[in-house]
Amino acid sequence: MTTDIVPIRRALLSVSDKTGLIDLARALHDKGVELLSTGGSAKALREAGLPVRDVAEVTGFPEMMDGRVKTLHPMVHGGLLALRDDAGHVGAMEEHGILPIDLLVVNLYPFEATVAKGADYDTCIENIDIGGPAMIRAAAKNHGFVTTVVDVEDYDALVAELGQGGTSLAFRKKMALTAYARTAAYDAAVSAWLADAIAEEAPRRRAVAGTLAQTLRYGENPHQSAAFYRDGSTRPGVATAEQLQGKELSYNNINDTDAAFELVAEFDPAEGPAVAIIKHANPCGVARGETFEAAYEAAWNCDRTSAFGGIVALNGTLDGATAKRITEIFTEVVIAPSVTDEAREIFAAKKNLRLLVTGGLPDVAAAGRTWRQVSGGYLVQDRDNGRLSIPDLKVVTKRAPTEAEMADMLFAWRVAKHVKSNAIVYVKGGATVGVGAGQMSRVDSSRIAARKAGDMAEVLGLSELPTIGSAVASDAFFPFADGLLAAAEAGATAVIQPGGSMRDAEVIAAADEAGLAMVLTGMRHFRH
Repeated sequence: MTTDIVPIRRALLSVSDKTGLIDLARALHDKGVELLSTGGSAKALREAGLPVRDVAEVTGFPEMMDGRVKTLHPMVHGGLLALRDDAGHVGAMEEHGILPIDLLVVNLYPFEATVAKGADYDTCIENIDIGGPAMIRAAAKNHGFVTTVVDVEDYDALVAELGQGGTSLAFRKKMALTAYARTAAYDAAVSAWLADAIAEEAPRRRAVAGTLAQTLRYGENPHQSAAFYRDGSTRPGVATAEQLQGKELSYNNINDTDAAFELVAEFDPAEGPAVAIIKHANPCGVARGETFEAAYEAAWNCDRTSAFGGIVALNGTLDGATAKRITEIFTEVVIAPSVTDEAREIFAAKKNLRLLVTGGLPDVAAAGRTWRQVSGGYLVQDRDNGRLSIPDLKVVTKRAPTEAEMADMLFAWRVAKHVKSNAIVYVKGGATVGVGAGQMSRVDSSRIAARKAGDMAEVLGLSELPTIGSAVASDAFFPFADGLLAAAEAGATAVIQPGGSMRDAEVIAAADEAGLAMVLTGMRHFRH
C-alpha cells in the first residue's frame, strides 16, 4: 500500500551533467539525507565538502571494466525496488543487509550529444549508458515509495517538496512519467543511431522521441490541444532558433515557419540574397535580389494578397531596410540566420511580430527522415534532399533554353519542391511570378498560377502578364499536353519537368509546336 508523503532518508546521486548537483546535494544534506554516489559525482561532492558514501562501499564491489559495471548489483536494485510495506521484501532486505534508497537522481551518459558531435562508432558505443537506465526504471517502477529525478530542471521542485517532510505521491508519479519517457527517448536515440550506422533502411521497429519545447495554446484549430517537441537535432531551423521578440509561436506558425526556412535554404547565400514568403505551408513569393530589400520586394510582388499575415524567411542577415519594408504589412513571423541591431530596433515597434534567429541555414542536401502519422501507424521516408544542376538536365525540344531561361528553370524547380502537389511555378528574372499549389489537376494548377499572375499585373499596373517570357516548373510529369499548353498560353517560354509520362512524346511535340524550350529532370518532387 502506497502512502502520500514519503520521507527521504537516503539518496543515490549519479549524474553525467553535474549542473546544480552541489546545491541539490547540500539541500539534501541539510535535511539529514545520507548521500550515496559513484565516480565523478562522488568526487565532486567531496570536493564541495559534503559527506558521501561510495556505492562501491555499499555493494562490496569496486567499479570495474572501465566503469561499465558499478551499480548493477542487488544492494542497489534491492534498495530501489523493495516494497516498504511488504513483509517479505523487508525481510529480504534485513537478511541481506540491503539499505532502502528513497531518492534516485540520475542523468545519463551524453549519448545524443556524442552522436551530434560526429564521434566515431566506438566512442558512441561507450557513451551508451547501461546502469543509469536500469536504476531509473527500477526506481520509477517503485514510485509508491521511491522518488526518481532525471532532469536538472526538476531539482528545485524536488527541494520544494522536501519542505513538507518528504515527496508527495503525485510528485513521485510525475517524476516516474518523466523518468520512463527519458529512458524511452534514450533507447530511441540509440536504436536510430545504430540503424543508420549499419545502414538498416527499414528496421523491424522504429521509435521516435522528443523533449517538450512548449505547450501550445491549441493545434491547427482552437478545439485541438497541441504541444511542440524537439528531437535533439542540431539542424538549424524553427526548433533550434532563438525567439528574440513577439508573441508565443502557434502550431500553424511553427509549421509554416519550418516550411519557409527549409525553402529559402535552397538558395546558397554565396549566390546572393533570397527571400521566401509562405502562407499555409505554400510559397506565395520567392525571389533573389541584389539586396534583401530588393528580394523581399520581388517576392511580395508575386502575390501581395496572400503575403498578408504570412511568414518571411531570409537566407542571410536581416538588415534595417528590409525590416522596415516587412513591417509595412502584417507579418506573423520572420526567420533568418542573423539580424542587425538596426533591424531589431525597427521590429521592436511591432511587439507581436515574432522574430527568430537560427545562427545558420539547414543543409538541404543532408540526409534525414520525415514521419507522418496515419491511422494505425506511421509513414517514414528519407527527406527530399534531391538537388539538380545543369549537367543533370536533358534538353528534349528542338530549341534549347537560353542561359537566362535555364537559370529561371532551376530557380522554379527549387521552389516547386516546396509547393504542395500538384505544383506549378512560374519564374522570371529570379523571382516567382505565379504559383499554383495543391490542385487535383495539374492543368488547374497551371491556370490558377497564371490567373494569380494576372491579378498581380492589375495591382502593379503592368501592361502584360508577368508570366510572359517566364520559365515554368512542374513537380511531376505532364500526363497530357493540356497543362503544358496552359503554361504556354500564359506566356511561358521554357519548361522544366521530370518526364516519364506515357505521353512524353506528345508533350514534347506540343512544346516544339509552341516554340518552347523544355528540359527533363528525371526526378519528381511530390509534396503531400
